[in-house]
Amino acid sequence: MARLNKLNMMKQKLVLLLMGCFMGYLSFAQELTNKEKAYRDSIASLNEENATIAKSQEAYNKGIDLFNQESYVKSIQSFKASIAADPNFTAAYYNKGVAENEAFEYAAAVKTMDQLLEKDPAYSKAYFQRARAYQGINKYINAEKDYKKSIELEPKNPKAHYNFGVLKFLQKNYYGAIKSFTKTIELNGNMAYAYNDRGSCYRMKKEYSKAVSDYEKASKKNPKLAFVLNNIGTTKMKMKNYDGAIAAFNRALSIDKDFFLAYNNRGATQMERKRYAEAITDFKECIKVNPDYAPAYANIAAVQFKKEDYKAAKKSVDKAIQLDKENASAYVNRGMIREMLRDMNGACEDFKKAKELGSDIGSQYYSQNCGF
Repeated sequence: MARLNKLNMMKQKLVLLLMGCFMGYLSFAQELTNKEKAYRDSIASLNEENATIAKSQEAYNKGIDLFNQESYVKSIQSFKASIAADPNFTAAYYNKGVAENEAFEYAAAVKTMDQLLEKDPAYSKAYFQRARAYQGINKYINAEKDYKKSIELEPKNPKAHYNFGVLKFLQKNYYGAIKSFTKTIELNGNMAYAYNDRGSCYRMKKEYSKAVSDYEKASKKNPKLAFVLNNIGTTKMKMKNYDGAIAAFNRALSIDKDFFLAYNNRGATQMERKRYAEAITDFKECIKVNPDYAPAYANIAAVQFKKEDYKAAKKSVDKAIQLDKENASAYVNRGMIREMLRDMNGACEDFKKAKELGSDIGSQYYSQNCGF
């Protein structure tokens, strides 16, 4: 009897346990409250957002790596993917625009910076990059406005002042460019390019001593810039300081033995000194480095003309014109050579062509020799 009672109690306990499990299952399957649903949805939304941000960041990081490898076109695609995943990621817009500038896709860079500035009108660097893009497509007025806005928002950014100076130089506003380059130097005295470009402004204003002074300062800031030494040489040529010019070209070539412009300019200096053999040697060295540099052939023709070797001069200037059919000076020179070869019809054709290309000397020679 006791065993029977114990068995009945076990059955009751088993039933209760089974019912407890069943009731527990029913309890789990009940509908969520509105508060619980909102919480669940917020968690799901947060997880989705985190996944999207992670995808955007991954594409962005890849774009940065490609940009640092100077693979600008591929980096643009990565920044596009980053923006597609997160349309509010302003850094992705900015770096996409910078990459487009570096890839010379200036119109695309303008559009990218437009989008960025719609999202954040105070993004000063975006104005700077859009100015660069406008400058690249020769919209100088728009570029000027953006450089001014960038400087207004970030007045101590030397790059903005420097680029604004370059723009003014291109506009032939040399006084304004000098002012911008001077401000650049005040903010960052180690910018060799600012000294160099201010020197070029002084050279355009024919203030040659000031130009050489700035070029020398640029060279001290960065002794490896061969083009700065070339600028010193060409400026000293204008000052008729031929020894100083030769020394500067020699220094440039000691830094970069393949700097073809320095060979050409040293040859031109030797020609001014009537050292024709040395001049020819330099022009040939220039051509050896850059066989397509038309002015070197024209300069060889000029030396040969001075030596009265007109047939050789004709051959050299023909090559110069073959390489650059818009070189008005080469047509003038060939016209003079043809005149010495008693080919007046050919000479007049060349003087006329030089005139059409805007050469005052060509126009003068044509009116004096061919206006009949």
